Amino acid sequence: MASNNKNSSGKASDISNETETGIQNTSSEDTNSPDFYIPSDTPPEVLEYGSELQQLGVGRAGKLGALTLKLEYDDERRKTIVRDLFTKVPLHAQRALYLEESLPSMAYMYIQSPSGGILQGDRYRMDISLSNDTKAHITTQGATRVYRMERNFATQIINIDLGPNAYFEFIPDQIIPYRNSRFYQTLKMRVHDTATMIYSEVIVPGRVASGESFEYDICYMKAVGFNQEDQLRFTDIAILEPRKRNVSQLGVLSNRSVVGSVYLLCANTAVKSIKDDLNSIFSNNTEVVSGASVLPHNSGIIVRLLGDGASALRAAIFDVVRLTRKTILNAEFSGIRKG
Repeated sequence: MASNNKNSSGKASDISNETETGIQNTSSEDTNSPDFYIPSDTPPEVLEYGSELQQLGVGRAGKLGALTLKLEYDDERRKTIVRDLFTKVPLHAQRALYLEESLPSMAYMYIQSPSGGILQGDRYRMDISLSNDTKAHITTQGATRVYRMERNFATQIINIDLGPNAYFEFIPDQIIPYRNSRFYQTLKMRVHDTATMIYSEVIVPGRVASGESFEYDICYMKAVGFNQEDQLRFTDIAILEPRKRNVSQLGVLSNRSVVGSVYLLCANTAVKSIKDDLNSIFSNNTEVVSGASVLPHNSGIIVRLLGDGASALRAAIFDVVRLTRKTILNAEFSGIRKG
């Protein structure tokens, strides 16, 4: 793996154009098997916390969360509809809504978790696919809280598959790692060369109002992008281990406390103009330190964000969505509605 070599800062982050194929990342495709929800590539930095649970063990009821969502464009209704939806608590998804006047065919959906957060030993998996010409925006109902863990760790698999000319914005709220939490997320995006995918993630230092700041054990985020022929577009890994390494060092978070990333995969003809326009917008942002760079093979853009509050980073992410939607679809973005 291209960025397994962590530096002394405690965060490894790299973009790679190594050759990989496929989007499978579990050892089983049986949805009734716990192995279906367990990443096959869990890194050793996370596995070292794999002690046995004394209460509900991995795979027990309530410890495996699943969301399988298939969206497609309905010619008769002239909008994106849900063709198939399967959920297993503690993951749930609301029905599709149509909230954007400039894009009446775009489906807005909200992912919920009745449990309120991720617990030790939890294994979540999401599989989201969009067929040809679909347009969708998905977010979470609130922040992803990764609760305190005395034993073991938690994982989340996200697999996304986009067909030709599909357009997808996946903009979840921030991840809040509580004291002593251990979390591994693996994101795999299979995006057609003619499709557009925006995915964002924001990690805050913890429950700052409760006196917790960088007191979690590990937050390990891996993202991999492919095209429709399973050719690798990029690999990106970010590791935060604040108990082992000082994340306030120059080159990691420095004097900032909130970190974010945006992955934008789109037609290579639009990459340069979007990247230049984003950096022009970011240069006027005094609250967030940010920058956009082109991914290998001109296949997309990665945006890094540093700031002191989730709301400031969210506003910068909305700038990415707003600009991309205008460039690709010639449509407006009015924001995300949450009551």
